[in-house]
Amino acid sequence: MADPELQLVARRIRSFPDFPVPGVLFRDISPLLKDPAAFRASIGLLARHLRQTHGGDIDYVVGLDSRGFLFGPSLAQELGLGCVLVRKRGKLPGPTVSASYTLEYGKAELEIQRDALEPGQKVVVVDDLLATGGTMRAACELLSRLQAEVLECVSLVELTSLKGREKLAPVPFFSLLQFE
Repeated sequence: MADPELQLVARRIRSFPDFPVPGVLFRDISPLLKDPAAFRASIGLLARHLRQTHGGDIDYVVGLDSRGFLFGPSLAQELGLGCVLVRKRGKLPGPTVSASYTLEYGKAELEIQRDALEPGQKVVVVDDLLATGGTMRAACELLSRLQAEVLECVSLVELTSLKGREKLAPVPFFSLLQFE
């Protein structure tokens, strides 16, 4: 890891064993959010990757409830784009589309407003962490129902041992940091 910005980001991720349940090693981004330089570096690194990979072909950044909301708007701003939110069930007004998914330690449901995107619009999905891939897979399903084109999913952290990226195929996936 030669990139000094990436090193700064990595130093701001801490681990908590057995949270929220025994056997889960929680990767905490709170120190990153407290450090303006580290947070700015994380957004800059994600934006650089997306520019290099997709150029100007992205229409919107899609942020996932809830910690994806911390990265989605900032990443969208950095790229000069708007941000669309995918929320947990019951949090959005108006007509919505929903999808169920499983977490590494439970089940949940996501929704997006039916008029959030037009058919054919190109989006990237962002969250803070990819574990089992259930949340991002459900978001991709929702976006597909709206006939949006998911160019890529990105996250700050990836827990590689949980093989979440496999659930996203054929949608490309990118993470800044990988942990077992």
